[in-house]
Amino acid sequence: MATTSNRVDGTAATATSATTTTQVTGAGRTIIDDQVVAKVAGIAARDVPGVYALGGNAARAFGAIRDAIGSTALGQGVRVEVGETQVAVDLTIVVDYPTPMMEVASAVRAAVTNAVTELVGLQVTEVNVAINDVNIPALDGTSDDVDGRLR
Repeated sequence: MATTSNRVDGTAATATSATTTTQVTGAGRTIIDDQVVAKVAGIAARDVPGVYALGGNAARAFGAIRDAIGSTALGQGVRVEVGETQVAVDLTIVVDYPTPMMEVASAVRAAVTNAVTELVGLQVTEVNVAINDVNIPALDGTSDDVDGRLR
């Protein structure tokens, strides 16, 4: 197991194992798995106009296979480092052409920060966005769906 320096809470995280966030109150204990935090961030990022997909080429290929068999990975393209009270999020996205990429990245940061803060209750220290591709609808034959977003 490789131990890496964590970007949150000044703690260390193990790179190969899933961790959880635990809150203990007088009424009981709440445990939130890191994969849940990644899913919340992924859902928030997908909802931003101009985001075509999440993940790199290999992740999207595996995602297409999962979708074909009826299983969706909502945390695809999302990596989180969770501490006791804070989280750092890394996202890899594909942007629709001709959407301004910096505006999409800013909107993704805001959406992910709001979703994780409101739904999970953790402070977001950073949201890093890597744009690794551009979807050009004319080249892949996609068309507008009912809400006007390209697919």
